[in-house]
Amino acid sequence: MNKSPNPVELSFELVPLRCTDLTPLVYQRLFDERPETQAMFRSQGGDLVKGSMLALTIGAILDLAAERRGQFRLIACELASHDAYGTSRQLFIAFFAVIRDTLRDLLGDEWSIEIAQAWDTLLTDIDALTGTTA
Repeated sequence: MNKSPNPVELSFELVPLRCTDLTPLVYQRLFDERPETQAMFRSQGGDLVKGSMLALTIGAILDLAAERRGQFRLIACELASHDAYGTSRQLFIAFFAVIRDTLRDLLGDEWSIEIAQAWDTLLTDIDALTGTTA
């Protein structure tokens, strides 16, 4: 495997060595940290929605952390969409930290200073992109 020079990309590239599906881990952490979010997902088809939402979010994260070809703009679009659902901006932004924290726990000793710093920068960029302060 060729490791990515981008630390955020690398954090995602290392995940398949530890688990086959990141989705249940991310959402369990979200529900544990923010119990009010569990009611936001329908019971029928909810796993498909969660998986799709996470996949789109990861795509936007990877674009924002690297080439910025435009997919990262989905973050601002989804912020507006989630505002319409009644999701607070702080809760919307918290999802990105939940993803980071899930990756950090999965990677253990491979969670390097470079990866941590890159994620800190990414979360700051997301705050700036959405006009949200952490």
